[in-house]
Amino acid sequence: MNDATPVKKGRKFDQVLEGAREVFTADGYEGASVDAIAKAAGVSKATLYSYFPDKRLLFLEVAKTECLTQIDEAAGILDAYDDPRKVLSDAGRRMMGLVLSPFGQAIFRMCVAERDRFPELGREFYRTGPEVFHATMCAYFEQAVEKGDLVIDDLKLASDQFIELCHAQLFTEMIFGLRESATDEEIARVVDGAVETFMARYAAP
Repeated sequence: MNDATPVKKGRKFDQVLEGAREVFTADGYEGASVDAIAKAAGVSKATLYSYFPDKRLLFLEVAKTECLTQIDEAAGILDAYDDPRKVLSDAGRRMMGLVLSPFGQAIFRMCVAERDRFPELGREFYRTGPEVFHATMCAYFEQAVEKGDLVIDDLKLASDQFIELCHAQLFTEMIFGLRESATDEEIARVVDGAVETFMARYAAP
């Protein structure tokens, strides 16, 4: 089935999504069974399949919903203009909290594992998640430049650079299985370093 196929909505749609999120978060994509998802959602397998005939589509819908929730919260931080150090620190912590969570890691691993067979999976997730966050950051940077707080010629590159700085160490270690989780203090250390490095490059004189 094409990943772009519209998802059927209905009375128990949100119920199915919540049950799926619970199981995917606990067991990951591969470990999540349709039986367990149906049980957690309180629906029959027939009802679940009527909404999502493919587990990939169900996971993608849950991932998109979760990511959009986080993006909306991060966007609220970026939309309320404040000192760049504070705004980037808050946004970076929220972003990395999602990226480093068991659910965030499951999303990343699935998109990588299924890239060749189902390329639309990663593209659709990127379009509804990271791409939205990038655009929001660019809009914030544009404001910061206009107010004289930052000096940036290439807004998109600056957005990419900040996100990659936040990915340093913890994200790489989790991807390669060197750690299973990260504490709030560890995330704060990396994000604070990212903010200081970014500001050293782009802060107005």
